[in-house]
Amino acid sequence: MTQASLSADATGHAEARPVDPAATPWWRLPIVWLVIGGPAIVVVASFITLALAIMNPDPVLRVAPAANAADMPAVQGRNHAATPQR
Repeated sequence: MTQASLSADATGHAEARPVDPAATPWWRLPIVWLVIGGPAIVVVASFITLALAIMNPDPVLRVAPAANAADMPAVQGRNHAATPQR
């Protein structure tokens, strides 16, 4: 959609004239705010995430050895899957 201004000629009929795009300031174009706004929101969200991660670190958990023989097949399968093939 193009912008147009209406002006009346000598007969009183209004005619549409295109507005010079160079006369419109950049901050009044909605597409500029879409281009700037998306990355700006992502940057702000990343700083919020960083602040949350620094203020609330995850606790370090100790890895307990398998408590009983019932867990051993799962532990062996996990170890086998993590070991590279030779």
